[in-house]
Amino acid sequence: MRFALSTNWNNARLDDGSAIVDEALALGFDALELGFRTTPEQLVGFRRRIGEMPVDSVHAYCPVPVGAPSGHPELHQLADPDEDERALARLLLKDTLHCAQDLGAKVVVTHAGYARLDGWFVNYGSDALRQLILGPDGKPAPGNPRHAKFLAKAKARRRARGKKLLETFRRELDKVIPDLEKAGVTLALENLPSLEGFPNADEALELMEDLDGAPVRLWFDTGHARVRECHMWSEPSAEVARRVEEHVCGMHLNDVEDYHDDHRQPGWGKVDFAALAPLARRNVLRVFEPHSPVTFDELKKSLEEMRVLWSKT
Repeated sequence: MRFALSTNWNNARLDDGSAIVDEALALGFDALELGFRTTPEQLVGFRRRIGEMPVDSVHAYCPVPVGAPSGHPELHQLADPDEDERALARLLLKDTLHCAQDLGAKVVVTHAGYARLDGWFVNYGSDALRQLILGPDGKPAPGNPRHAKFLAKAKARRRARGKKLLETFRRELDKVIPDLEKAGVTLALENLPSLEGFPNADEALELMEDLDGAPVRLWFDTGHARVRECHMWSEPSAEVARRVEEHVCGMHLNDVEDYHDDHRQPGWGKVDFAALAPLARRNVLRVFEPHSPVTFDELKKSLEEMRVLWSKT
């Protein structure tokens, strides 16, 4: 089973792309995903070592755009109500497609956007829900009636605003698809760890039905799915994976302690990776996406354990 490493783990620590490749090889990875923190200077080393360490995917926006203070996947968003923001997102995405094409990557991962839940009188957003879910002891207590009532209203607003945003986003994809086809690259829409995150599973399935045959697929982040599940913003992770699996072209493998987007190595937290084995065994890219605090030894052990787990489960 093939596994790739996101360069977001070490490209803030290593300026040379070749040095990043050396670490990935030493860890036992088969390929790379170029993360959104990748610099133009690092691309030189990646190109030089492409025969030893192929690039399976690129995370938008890559390389870090000129003038941006730092790399970030949401500098601008294709699913944004503002037309100027969408236009800027298209420009940055085109640069990312060129990067992917140059390095032989077939998939570009993107954060599409958010269905915002603010209002004149009440904000039904994820931050407000995170506060309401806390019990008297300051720990999450999902069963309290006040949270349940507020969550129901938040989900109703989310459905309405998601429907409107879906129409805007669908028109935006019509402008992007010719660029994808020309580059020979698939755009993968990542699930995001908030109620506002767009598209959610229902919206994604509607998009996939409408875009049948187009180079647009889904990307499943294990940690993001677990965060959504714990906050009751979606079904259990394994159920979501089962619903969308035929449209998924890749996975980000990271672990969480339930309520926070920790981005730790698989095996560290509460994600049930055994339950996700059916998705992992499909023809998908499997990318470890740990944050930089994860150590070399922790990551190496995690990779070895995942190879065993998904070969036996």
